[in-house]
Amino acid sequence: MTTLAGLEDPLNSWIPLTPLEEMARTDYDVIIVGSGAGGGAILWRLCERWRNNGMRIGLIEAGDLLLPTHMNNLAILSGGRAERFMANPEITRRIGKTLPEFSGAKQVLALGGRTIQWGNVTPRMPLHILEQYPVPPNEMQFYYGIAEQAMNVMKSFIPNSSLQHVILSRLRINGYPEAAAPPIAVDIKPTQFGVVHSNAYFSSIAFLAEALNRMPFDLAVNARAVQVLTEQGKAAGVRVMSLDKKTYIVHAKTVVISASTLETPRILLNSGISSSAIGRFLIDHSAIRGTAIVSRKGFPEILEPISIIIQETKDRPYQLQIFGRERPSHEEMGIIIQGYGLVEPRAENRITLDPYRIDEYGVPAVQVHYTYSQKDLNVIRKMTAGMRKAFSAIGATLVSMDGQPELCLRPPGDDNHESGSCRIGDDPATSAADRYGQIHGVSGLYVADNSVLPFLGTNPTLTTVALAIRTADRIIHRASY
Repeated sequence: MTTLAGLEDPLNSWIPLTPLEEMARTDYDVIIVGSGAGGGAILWRLCERWRNNGMRIGLIEAGDLLLPTHMNNLAILSGGRAERFMANPEITRRIGKTLPEFSGAKQVLALGGRTIQWGNVTPRMPLHILEQYPVPPNEMQFYYGIAEQAMNVMKSFIPNSSLQHVILSRLRINGYPEAAAPPIAVDIKPTQFGVVHSNAYFSSIAFLAEALNRMPFDLAVNARAVQVLTEQGKAAGVRVMSLDKKTYIVHAKTVVISASTLETPRILLNSGISSSAIGRFLIDHSAIRGTAIVSRKGFPEILEPISIIIQETKDRPYQLQIFGRERPSHEEMGIIIQGYGLVEPRAENRITLDPYRIDEYGVPAVQVHYTYSQKDLNVIRKMTAGMRKAFSAIGATLVSMDGQPELCLRPPGDDNHESGSCRIGDDPATSAADRYGQIHGVSGLYVADNSVLPFLGTNPTLTTVALAIRTADRIIHRASY
């Protein structure tokens, strides 16, 4: 009989951890900074393809072990408790208070980053947006397929909802023929043949788990990467600080920064990386939220969930997402519409370092310079009219909530869609990284998070994961020579 004492390597947490002291004594082939969608995808793909071939991979995470899965997979965090839990300022830091032009900005400090709380809506970018990417559309479609399989993306989360069919029908006959159920990264396959599908809502914790099942990697949490190290134009490692402010040098042949749209350029700028495009071309959706009530007459007695997406088109530069929200009434139910407008990338929308505000790790805080152009404001006006039209098509009446106007323009950064601050492209004057995510002029230094997206047409997570997997394949290809 096997006893606990007989196990070769008993775990003292739900994921193996490596002290920074030990990581500083190791020469890594790849070191990844950040464990969100991009960092998790890079790690998973490297481990899947390298398996046990002797390559050494390290992962650095600034946050702590918080949840071992997406918060929606935990029954104890139902009933609104998840939102209150994540609102803890030690977990979700509202950094927008010091960024008046980007006042919705926040940072999630935890293993898995924002993916432990995201909405899991995973559409592909519209083709007219992808055609502006430096990656060929057919290549993007290939990596989308890999990402969707890895994330268990379902074409429809609620395919048999009669209420959904009624709302979709009303929208389609009243000017929104593109209305459809959104693809969503939720595993709703039935348990069979001994395979359990209990981790329904996807987070990058699943990427980490799959990576560990293929080969070991080192992970340090509460480890703040503050600077990328380079030697003769090549990546050489990362300077990392622990909670007690001790400094460690972690050496690596390849460095991948996946720390978020705001944090990644902060690390690169603090490292003195000379690229004029780092931090520039910041983009985010203009976002409007509207709430309405609709009579339950004409709907089935049992109200299933509603989840609908109306993708943007060339002629309609905004996307709508529609959700149902039951009210404590037998006569009414609630409808929420989120509008996401297209914002044009402009160099003047940028991230810089503030030399007068230094954090506890000695790194300058970020400043964000962000305004809407006249073109962006025109999109917001069109989106406002489009949302009113959609509410009318549904037969819903707009209402104000919590003292907010019926249609409320949300502050930039509030919906976790910010992107573009280290965009990929072929021209170093207008892009921080090449089409594979490698920083121009620094061999072996890559970026893999929302910051690489040069244009933002829809929810960014699936595209970020697809590009990160492609970057991992590039790293593997280069390591073989």
